[in-house]
Amino acid sequence: MGEASYILGIKIYRDRSRRMLGVTQSSYIEKVLKRFMMENSERGSLSMRHRIKLSKKESPKIDKELKRMSDIPYTLVVGSIQYVVQCTTPDVAYALSITSRYQACVGRRTSTVKTILKYLKRTKDMFLINCGGELILKGYNDASFKSDDDNAESQSSFVFKLNEGVIACKSSKQATIADSTTEAEYMAASKAAKEAVWMKNYIQELGVVPSIDEP
Repeated sequence: MGEASYILGIKIYRDRSRRMLGVTQSSYIEKVLKRFMMENSERGSLSMRHRIKLSKKESPKIDKELKRMSDIPYTLVVGSIQYVVQCTTPDVAYALSITSRYQACVGRRTSTVKTILKYLKRTKDMFLINCGGELILKGYNDASFKSDDDNAESQSSFVFKLNEGVIACKSSKQATIADSTTEAEYMAASKAAKEAVWMKNYIQELGVVPSIDEP
């Protein structure tokens, strides 16, 4: 049968001489862009990095606006992007987490989710790369204090890399309202630590990373 080149819409690239393996979803992203009539749109940057604030206060109020927004397949767009985030594009996780909160009251989030699609169009040919070398597990976490203007909730995010390749990432609201940036950071670190313990135990069972027992 030979080596796998596509798995569930994910293209696999190998360079054995450089001990490199990469994955991309360029074909899937092209289908998503075409499905939502964004294939001819301009390529864009990820505006969520510049602290765009979203709120339920921006939701449509009058019947005409409500009808227009109901015709926009917002939930389908969010779901389509979610698959990309889980597989090959972890840098969109924060933006998607923010926009997915407003599926019941879209408002101007339509333009924000379109911006994410434009960013995916610009980066669709990029690969998520894993290289050969020493297998070392690294983790990073961060918090965004009171990033939710509606409920004053903060955001927790973490990413784990094995041999510099991303193997897990998540960005989500904190369940408890933090009173300070320090408290928000502490809760984010706690969440990341729990993930690290689970991941260490899982990798130990696989027996493929000798250094996993190191502190």
